[in-house]
Amino acid sequence: MIRNIIFDIGLVLIRFDWDSYMEKLFPADAGVRKAVTEAMWHNPDWNQLDRGVLPLPEVEQLFIENAPAYADAIREALRRLGEAPEKQPYAIPWIEQLKAMGYHVYYLSNYFEYLMQEAPQVLDFIPHTDGGIFSCHEKITKPDLEIYQRLMVRYQLVPEECVFIDDTAVNIAAANALGIHGFQFAGYEKSYPEIMAFLEQNRQERAADI
Repeated sequence: MIRNIIFDIGLVLIRFDWDSYMEKLFPADAGVRKAVTEAMWHNPDWNQLDRGVLPLPEVEQLFIENAPAYADAIREALRRLGEAPEKQPYAIPWIEQLKAMGYHVYYLSNYFEYLMQEAPQVLDFIPHTDGGIFSCHEKITKPDLEIYQRLMVRYQLVPEECVFIDDTAVNIAAANALGIHGFQFAGYEKSYPEIMAFLEQNRQERAADI
């Protein structure tokens, strides 16, 4: 039986639209938007932010080395990154609905300290959860199995009793490998009804066994 719901945060409980952010910063220059995106968001070096091992200036330098001609734009994009994430109005109501159904709610997110500091308001749902893990505090990121196992151990969770909701297929595959039930999030309008139908059926089956 499912007893615990584990949420990813970015692109699930918060909105993080990189393309819109680029449009806001560099509305008149598609070339700059493309170069900065390839140097940062679409580059493996972005993972260094989420890992939280390197100091921010060193990560910034990695981004600049990917596109030296756009150094000023990269610095600007990183400096103003707190403008990128936005709250999702459904986050807290969804968490509270799940808790009212008898589920425990946790989070497991690739996230970095700088963004927490620059946009704390988008994480206002955290006190409504039962706990969770940010990658930057663990120095390890999804889809490494170790970060899922740490969540299981820290909160004494049984993988088969957990549902994990994430927008990335590889992260879902990692959860499945440990016996965690995974739902790949494809937007609230599509995924919410599917997830809630599954959880309502599970709740009814659990109640029948009592």
